[in-house]
Amino acid sequence: MSGRYPEKYIIGLTGNIAVGKSFVLAILAELGAAAIDADRVAHQVLRKGEAAYDDILSAFGVGILGADGEIARAALGKIVFADPVKLKQLESITHPAVRQKIDSMVRAAAADVIVIEAIKLLEGDLKNAADAVWVVNASPETQFKRLRSERGLPEAAARQRMALQNSQADKLRQADVVIENNGPPEATRRQVQRHWGEIGR
Repeated sequence: MSGRYPEKYIIGLTGNIAVGKSFVLAILAELGAAAIDADRVAHQVLRKGEAAYDDILSAFGVGILGADGEIARAALGKIVFADPVKLKQLESITHPAVRQKIDSMVRAAAADVIVIEAIKLLEGDLKNAADAVWVVNASPETQFKRLRSERGLPEAAARQRMALQNSQADKLRQADVVIENNGPPEATRRQVQRHWGEIGR
């Protein structure tokens, strides 16, 4: 069980963009884990009245607001995904707020196995909460195809998003479990089920 959360077993689930982390997270949830999507939490902390809202407005200006006064993520994304320095600035604001919210969610979860999916799990404090690091892997060609077909990104935008990612090879070196997700969904599901069965709890 986790040193930070003694009554719970924490799986840190990571991997670069469009490798299929959400699919693996969904399978683990079906198997009985409590699922926490750090990207979804990051969207929550951007909302008006939430922890990161005012600091993001101060950093990026009111031009990122929609008509409803909420931060328009598309407008913010255009700024930060075109400039690595601004992306790091955004992360320095959102990551502490995300960690705090995730901590509350873990402590409140009824399940004894909790999966935290985070693309930058290994680059921050969340890795210290994990009992095991699971990395989802897919080829760059597969990632690119998914970004184009599933997310509808133009070719240039897809390549830009991929170029901004930290090293997938570095994530794989730190993995306790690697889930290969280039093939059919059932092949991925079988891998997840096998490793789930190996969890000691």
